[in-house]
Amino acid sequence: MKRAARIPILGGAKAFVLHRPHANLTAIMRQLSAIGLAATDCWPELPPEALGADFVFFDVDLGFDEQFPWAPGEAPMPIIALIGSEAPGRIEWALSHNADAQLLKPVGNSGVYSALLIARQSFAARRQLADEIATLQARVAERQTIVRAVAALTSQGIDDERAYAQLRSLAMSWQVTLEEAARRVVAMTEQEGGVDQSHRA
Repeated sequence: MKRAARIPILGGAKAFVLHRPHANLTAIMRQLSAIGLAATDCWPELPPEALGADFVFFDVDLGFDEQFPWAPGEAPMPIIALIGSEAPGRIEWALSHNADAQLLKPVGNSGVYSALLIARQSFAARRQLADEIATLQARVAERQTIVRAVAALTSQGIDDERAYAQLRSLAMSWQVTLEEAARRVVAMTEQEGGVDQSHRA
């Protein structure tokens, strides 16, 4: 049985609300204050200090890329889209920024708390997935390096099995990982046109 996720404590977190002066902004700020967040409103762009925020709310209806101090889709914190218009172009723009949650306008007396929780969970899951993908890509790159190193060693007149054994021997001799040994062999191959016999264990 999967254990339910614990509801995080949001009090003390920092939020920036990128929205022009409006009743919607007032409603959001009031809810954020009641939840215990330190909230700052701004318009028409986020100030540099917003990079240290825990959450950012942004207006989809009048938003544009230059409002953010990061590239579309690369927000370093959970972001919440404030949506009033359902025009396809506006929704597409919001999607390009990878909004972690949304809050429909007009904003009433509720909705902000659940948007914060969903945004935090979505952002954490997206970051975890990105980390896992980066790890897998690094492993693939390492394996490709090992293949290149084995190919470099086989060019010295030995078969694949002996070349792999030679690479393992080099790793032990140099007291490094197999991947690091492979990188060294590849580097030597590129620099010298082959692996010097003196580098063999």
